[in-house]
Amino acid sequence: MTDPTGFLREEYDRLVAADLDWKLRVLEGPSAPHGVVDGQDVLILCSNNYLNLSNHPKVKEAAKQAIDEYGAGSGSVRPIAGNMTLHEELERRIAGFKRAEAALVYSAGFTANSGLIPQLVEKGDVVISDELNHGSIIDGVRLTKADRMIYAHADAGDLGRTLKEAQDAGHRRMLIATDGVFSMDGDLAPVDEIVKLAEEFGAMTYVDDAHGEGVLGEDGRGIASHLGVEGRVDVEMGTFSKAFGVMGGYVAGSEDLRSFALNKSRTWLLSASHPPAVAAACIASIDVLETEPQWVRQLWENTLYFKKGLQGMGFDTGISKTPITPVIVGESSVAKELSDRLLKDGVFALPIVFPMVARDRARIRTIMNAALSREDLDIALGAFERAGTGLNIL
Repeated sequence: MTDPTGFLREEYDRLVAADLDWKLRVLEGPSAPHGVVDGQDVLILCSNNYLNLSNHPKVKEAAKQAIDEYGAGSGSVRPIAGNMTLHEELERRIAGFKRAEAALVYSAGFTANSGLIPQLVEKGDVVISDELNHGSIIDGVRLTKADRMIYAHADAGDLGRTLKEAQDAGHRRMLIATDGVFSMDGDLAPVDEIVKLAEEFGAMTYVDDAHGEGVLGEDGRGIASHLGVEGRVDVEMGTFSKAFGVMGGYVAGSEDLRSFALNKSRTWLLSASHPPAVAAACIASIDVLETEPQWVRQLWENTLYFKKGLQGMGFDTGISKTPITPVIVGESSVAKELSDRLLKDGVFALPIVFPMVARDRARIRTIMNAALSREDLDIALGAFERAGTGLNIL
């Protein structure tokens, strides 16, 4: 008799043998620069909580008050009985923050990409995607019936060539999809050049700004603000789970985009709405970003200091231009050993290995936090130097 689920163990064993498996660490407390992981006090250098807003008093208090006023859950999907005043207020606030006409909140950034992209294009259309786009964009593209074209990473020249090919092929609609900040290398998409090409060829633009908002641009308004093209990106997708410190996704753009998405996107129509505490905490995070600009400034001060320290030792930090700073070591086994040594030395920074990056580009991906002190950064740099020297990386 055959074993219909035997492949599960076989595939996992292959991942373990190749040093490509994930081993989950346990965070025993809040997501904060100083934490306890698997019982050990550590500095956390791998959280997306860039501004430490998940621990901001205003954000926590907003969540507590929302539970008292609205309850623990929303009770439904929004099209039926789960559309609360908090959800409507959050969408008005995020639209204002992004200087867009309107916004629509999703359960997660992944559900925004996987649920909206397939509705924007269909058979006879084409999606033109950066070769290093996030998996959620890739999955969204795979769900379409449109043709697919890939352009070289962050290469506006190759995008122009691809757009010309698509135009000559007679596609009805063209959609350019890209990350704003690429999460593995911390580099930027040339969104200003992409927008210019899209306007020239009559294409739509879709920018996943998950790692740009709260980080780039005026008071953290994202990559469109950073590169001077606010109002010219057709769909700005974002997430509340990174610099905002909470949970959820959204798309911002025109009123027409919002109306279209809430009627056509099944990941929105068929997902329960945010619990009141989550929606209220997201609103409070926007409040903090709009009134306390010091957190974004401190994030960048820490980023530049830490990046300079790593580079000064001789670590390969790639092409990062953001608080995402990879320490590229090559082999997966080396990255895992480096991570283990850092953890023993009180620094929590996880390895990123194939298939999330190329087989020979395994790395420790560090992400800076505004609440880390200069002393914290020096401690972390010391740990990297000791581990790097011990492994003959330096």
